[in-house]
Formats: sequence, structure tokens, C-alpha cells
Amino acid sequence: MTNEKRINCLHCKHYYVTWDRKYPKGCRAFGFKTSTMPSLTVFRSSGSPCMNYTDKRKNG
Repeated sequence: MTNEKRINCLHCKHYYVTWDRKYPKGCRAFGFKTSTMPSLTVFRSSGSPCMNYTDKRKNG
């Protein structure tokens, strides 16, 4: 992934922490758990940045 616009899943409303020690990071938008950042998994599988990123820090 290039450093142009790296998606930080920690700021996404779809990101969650799972109870699974092997796959501690999850994405509710795509419905999967992973050991890496979900945005990285999406990029590796599709070749595109995550299109479901929604910043949870924005008001409104």
C-alpha cells in the first residue's frame, strides 16, 4: 500500500476489536476478522483502498 492515503481503521466506525486471539481486528462493513488492519486486508485482496471507510470522529 502506498503512503498516499493510508486508511487508519482505528478511526472507522466499522472497525471493532474481537475476542479471537488469532484474529483480533474486525470489519463490520465487510463482515470479517483479521490479524492485520482490515484496510490492509481489503487492499491486498482487491487492489483498491477500502471504499467503506467512514470516519467516526466526524460530528453529524
